[in-house]
Amino acid sequence: MIEEAKTCTNCELSKTRTNVVIGKGREDAEILLIGEAPGRNEDEQGLPFVGAAGKNLDKFLSVIGLSSEDVYIANILKCRPPENRDPKPDEIKICTPWLIKQIEHIKPRVICTLGNYSTKFILSKCDPDHMKSIGGISALHGKVVTVVINQTEYKVIPLYHPAALIYNRSLQSQMDEDLITVKKTVEKYTGTPLAKQKSLSEF
Repeated sequence: MIEEAKTCTNCELSKTRTNVVIGKGREDAEILLIGEAPGRNEDEQGLPFVGAAGKNLDKFLSVIGLSSEDVYIANILKCRPPENRDPKPDEIKICTPWLIKQIEHIKPRVICTLGNYSTKFILSKCDPDHMKSIGGISALHGKVVTVVINQTEYKVIPLYHPAALIYNRSLQSQMDEDLITVKKTVEKYTGTPLAKQKSLSEF
């Protein structure tokens, strides 16, 4: 799957990318984090969440006693949209079968969606045509939702995208509360106790 994805030319993004950004982390991880699309740094390095948003994601994980080595991190798009624009509907439809294959391979217990696009895609049960009917992240964040994808059940927790904290520090308390929910959900469905809860303000 990875080698196929690296040579994918199914959409126009293949003409402007530097690297296909598949994902990183443990392929047997019980926690899968899904973002939107690679940015400039990710496109250059071929890895997700390596820029400023990646540093905030590391803080998110540290708050609940995890690191990027404990989870798997991916995006709904594997190639960078020019100028970091929003993903287009046809790009989501063409690219997300790669993500579905990743989900089926990894078999996570808990999926954390980061931001609007990944949240809408996963909560639509991976049907891009129904994404518009899903509410926004401001209404959905921190809620635990059961989603069935190809006959397998997943616990999904929508979260604000880590980049949101860069532009809006007032979200910090909400993000802290959401991370408590992530910690409790991971402990409940994996049986693994996590470290004592911290606050994003401690980083």
